[in-house]
Amino acid sequence: MGMVTTLEDVRQGHVKVFIDGFFSFVISKRDAVRYGLKVGHALSDDKIAELRHSAELQDCLDATLHFLNYRPRSEAEVRLRLRRRGFARDVAEETIVELKRRKLIDDAAFAQFWTEDRLAFKPRSKEMIKLELRQKGVASHIAEGATADLNDEASAYEAVAKRAQRMSSLNYEEFCRRLSGYLRRRGFSYEVIGRVVKRLWQESYSHSS
Repeated sequence: MGMVTTLEDVRQGHVKVFIDGFFSFVISKRDAVRYGLKVGHALSDDKIAELRHSAELQDCLDATLHFLNYRPRSEAEVRLRLRRRGFARDVAEETIVELKRRKLIDDAAFAQFWTEDRLAFKPRSKEMIKLELRQKGVASHIAEGATADLNDEASAYEAVAKRAQRMSSLNYEEFCRRLSGYLRRRGFSYEVIGRVVKRLWQESYSHSS
């Protein structure tokens, strides 16, 4: 048993709860009202444990929402983040379940976002994007589904078309060396690179003649 001795405002919408004169946990004002917390309120040990768990769960949820605010994340990224932040495993898993229920964690949606973002801003080969997704903990079948419609030749062309325009003064060997190296670092195959570089050289030559 314990008695609530102080309720102290700490940040917007939250209060510190002191039991028997000692700080016990921080809880949202909403939950404080829901549980009927008042100074002088006697609490059983089980109720104190329940309140602490609720407070930890809310802290974990807040931390995860902040993490997701920057960009979508895979489930594995969220789990790793929460482990590094020191949240208990059961609290982290409860939080993940809740956010999956809200569709705020969804590996299929994340894989689609990641693929589209890569194509728009940092073109990669299909295999490299799949590898990146797997490194972020996305299941193989989800990574396969997100990249199924990718066309490496189209992606490679898009990746270097503007760059090729700035190289129109180079000879063929230097033109090929620079563009091929750029595309290899982004995971494109030699066959795709050969076709794309040849096409861009022909376009460059035709435009300059």
